[in-house]
Amino acid sequence: MRHALITAGSKGLGKKVTEEFLKKGYSVTVNYRNDIEAVNEFKANYSHLLDRILFVQGDVIKKEDLSNMIDVSLERFGRLDCLINNAGPYIFERKKLADYTDDEWYQMIEGNLSSVFHLFKKVVPIMRKQKYGRIVTYGFQGAESSPGWLHRSAYSAAKVGLVSLTKSISIEEAEHGITANMICPGNIIGEMKEATIEHSRKISEGQSKTPIGRSGTGEDIARTVAFICDENSDLITGSIIEVTGGANVIHRFHL
Repeated sequence: MRHALITAGSKGLGKKVTEEFLKKGYSVTVNYRNDIEAVNEFKANYSHLLDRILFVQGDVIKKEDLSNMIDVSLERFGRLDCLINNAGPYIFERKKLADYTDDEWYQMIEGNLSSVFHLFKKVVPIMRKQKYGRIVTYGFQGAESSPGWLHRSAYSAAKVGLVSLTKSISIEEAEHGITANMICPGNIIGEMKEATIEHSRKISEGQSKTPIGRSGTGEDIARTVAFICDENSDLITGSIIEVTGGANVIHRFHL
């Protein structure tokens, strides 16, 4: 049985990814930081699959927590096939780089870039031994071209760095059967993070949420992640895949 570890996998986009992997027969380690309510709700809804689910509390900014996630996953399931770096700290207040505190800067860099490095260092020996692995990171629209992002400078700097890191991993680890790709979600907010595509089509009827006519959903992201983690998707590596519905996400506030 394939095993996936999903950071921040108990709610939002991560929850839909977790559900998709469970549907495909994987065992899943679900990392969460502190939302016990979301974890308990998940356990109640998937009580029939708890033999395939492991919940691990931990903060992706803390190296020791990241190490523990891998250790307990390996102890429980004996392998680790897919690492989904879904967690990514984000500062919602819109402000310029000059107004960031040191703590806010390091939170963005450590949580969105360094966390992937630390997890990669722990999982790569496992994946090399298996001769199989799938590593997925998350970015934002246009990250591959290193654009400036108004009022999101620290977050975007970390994610642009993660683009290069993801591509480097894909090259260095290809000989070991390990792929690395980045998913760049569009403007998926609120309840849509845990919504289905069918729900989006129903509520978007007659409204132009994106050029394709509906809002993006967590299911859109989950389906994309699951596809690039498939055994037969090994030719897809080093790719930066945008899932935006054609919407212009980062420039919508520019004058």
